[in-house]
Amino acid sequence: MGVAAMNGVYEGLKSFYIEEDETLAVNAYGKSKVAAEQFISANCANFAILRSSIIYGPQTILPITKSLPIQWIDKVLSEGETVDFFHDEFRCPVYVKDVVTIILALSKSWILDGKQMQLLLNMGGPDRVSRVQMAETVASIRGYNTSLIKHVSASSVNRGVQSPADISMNINRLVQTLDFTPTSFEDGVRRTLQSINSS
Repeated sequence: MGVAAMNGVYEGLKSFYIEEDETLAVNAYGKSKVAAEQFISANCANFAILRSSIIYGPQTILPITKSLPIQWIDKVLSEGETVDFFHDEFRCPVYVKDVVTIILALSKSWILDGKQMQLLLNMGGPDRVSRVQMAETVASIRGYNTSLIKHVSASSVNRGVQSPADISMNINRLVQTLDFTPTSFEDGVRRTLQSINSS
């Protein structure tokens, strides 16, 4: 069985996509994910495809050099300078330990229980948030001045590639399939920031 995490497959013109919604990726990254899904579905008898959102959480045991989302927000706000955040780009960030729990549960079901599966699941977090709301959550927990968070439109920045405005996902099927309670964004951020304090 393969467990593959994919994202960016939706066009971003609505909220809370369900798994049956048409995939109309708006950039090469998303199109590559759709192609991977199609290949897995056509060639594997046993699989779980997980459509992820922004994955956040504590730094890994062996630190990675890539900037992690909550750690980056915490750093820039702690410096006391005004920072631009998009108010009109929405995601359902998923706590990394939930991702691990989901993959372990699916692997156990296949390895220990011997269950065959052909699953396609949205694997976002339970909360739809903008980049501004992500920053405001960090600021609230840390006690930073929220006036440092400048609200800007995603269209005001040329990132060289089109980005979907809203790829928030309905995760009801995931919750029902695994009898799983996802971590709220606020709780996940709080745990992430606690890990920074203790490191």
